[in-house]
Amino acid sequence: MIAFTDIVGMDLAKQALMLLAVDPSLGGVVIPSTVGSGKSTLARAFSDILPEGTPFVELPLNVTEDRLIGGVDLEATLASGQRIVQHGVLSKAHKGVLYVDSLSLLDSSAVSHIMDAMSRGVVLVEREGLSEVHPADFMLVGTYDPSDGEVRMGLLDRIGIIVPFTPVNDYRARKLIVSLVMGKRNEEDTQDELRMLRGIIGAAREQLPHVSITNEQIKGLIQTAISLGVEGNRVDIFAIRAAIANAALGQRTEVDDEDMKLAVKLVLVPRATRMPEREQEQEEMPQEEPPPPDEQPQDETEDENAPPDETDSDADEEQEETPDMIEELMMDAIETELPDNILNISLASKKKAKSGSRGEALNNKRGRFVRSQPGEIKSGKVALIPTLISAAPWQAARKAEKAKKGIKTGALVISTDDVKIKRFRDKSGTLFIFMVDASGSMALNRMRQAKGAVASLLQNAYVHRDQVSLISFRGKHAQVLLPPSQSVDRAKRELDVLPTGGGTPLASALLTGWETAKQARTKGITQIMFVMITDGRGNIPLGAAYDPNATKAPKEELEKEIEALALSIQADGIASIVVDTQMNYLSRGEAPKLAQKLGGRYFYLPNAKAEQIVEAALS
Repeated sequence: MIAFTDIVGMDLAKQALMLLAVDPSLGGVVIPSTVGSGKSTLARAFSDILPEGTPFVELPLNVTEDRLIGGVDLEATLASGQRIVQHGVLSKAHKGVLYVDSLSLLDSSAVSHIMDAMSRGVVLVEREGLSEVHPADFMLVGTYDPSDGEVRMGLLDRIGIIVPFTPVNDYRARKLIVSLVMGKRNEEDTQDELRMLRGIIGAAREQLPHVSITNEQIKGLIQTAISLGVEGNRVDIFAIRAAIANAALGQRTEVDDEDMKLAVKLVLVPRATRMPEREQEQEEMPQEEPPPPDEQPQDETEDENAPPDETDSDADEEQEETPDMIEELMMDAIETELPDNILNISLASKKKAKSGSRGEALNNKRGRFVRSQPGEIKSGKVALIPTLISAAPWQAARKAEKAKKGIKTGALVISTDDVKIKRFRDKSGTLFIFMVDASGSMALNRMRQAKGAVASLLQNAYVHRDQVSLISFRGKHAQVLLPPSQSVDRAKRELDVLPTGGGTPLASALLTGWETAKQARTKGITQIMFVMITDGRGNIPLGAAYDPNATKAPKEELEKEIEALALSIQADGIASIVVDTQMNYLSRGEAPKLAQKLGGRYFYLPNAKAEQIVEAALS
């Protein structure tokens, strides 16, 4: 088992768990991340830094209601002749941690029981003639892959900290992870580090009651929550507690700006539903001319001790601005028009699908059961009745053969040849991977177009089972802001929290999009389309994403990288659309060349008509 201090990367998630260890009243921590990122290992290692004896209970996804909330232990009751009550998993986690892996896949009934227990602090057991109350005051730690679905909002409302989705794709971090896993760790050093960390958390718990936060700081957090469109009063309390807990970790008696920034980042920003309207309000407000320096208002000179006017005080409070940290974390992304029909483009292979459907595909996992076929048990779900029908005619012969060999048989003798696997028919939606160039002065236009496209696409995603992923590329590398998802709110939030500026790592964007597509295919998504919003001017080599000391590559080398990736993507059967946002008089034809290399369609957005885009994509 890898210790908490040995885990590489995921620094923000580590900080979140430490805050929870300091102040359990934060309710819990949710860590969304991709498969293989180490989120589950980190969550399980959380027990390393908790006080000795703290319960750590893992909740399986297939938990039954009686095991979850408790009830009568039938076996013990029959053996003893007295009713024996069995405590459930929620009660066993009392004063400790309840850990749920793949939280988004947990059954809705189990989620409801967890929500009720977190609100009450107890579990009400009303079943089988039993009426009892079991204590269940626990911290919830949950991990999940956002591409598997979203977590129920009612549950997230009861959890204080949601770690922003940050995929790890750093060469040095991955190299260090491999060396730690494959090499031998010094157990003595690890235990020393854990003892030190437990000591820090213990000291922070003692410091927690002595940390103060000013009314101005509280007002700033509340105003920030309102400006971000965060709903519910619990969030305000969670943000204040997170700031205080971080100050306690630093052994400070007062909350400072860094504590406020971390609280905003871990509590408020992941719940944001809109952008602050700070700039727009400032523009609308008329600016008053300052009085001449030689003149002073008569009231001030005559009575300096006069009480301030209540109306002016109230107005100042109403006009109080969002803290500067929000301006650093977010950008204004206003929804603008993009040809609506670009979002209804079907791939060529789906032209003959039925009206109102994106087509259907057979699989072994989910959908409508249509037939059975021979297969191995591990390859899918067993079709029980077809398997029994297949085995029935051979029972007499098989039992006789077993008897000759002296082998005892049960009621049925089933061989591997009898096994039938269920085949399901499910709607196969399209995955639209938006790759948005966030570099340079045109970034704001691109963000507006991307937000309009993603929002419109997601509105129709439920009907067609479509999904969308958002990749931003700027600086030295591309970043997956939104893994494949159908969540409208999550897409808008990720677009709003999007920094801009820097170089154009076009090769890194193509590679990241290709990797996202390949991962989606392992989950049954076969129809994928790239929508690239860029001018096609790549100027950062692929190696710069992994090597900070990489030198600037010549233009020919950059073009070769992009061409090699584009041809590989085309050979992989991924359809592409390149939407050029560059001005005509500045364009050198980079975007049309990129579309040609990808084997996709090219559109110059300001002049493109919706009918032309759809007709071209379907041809």
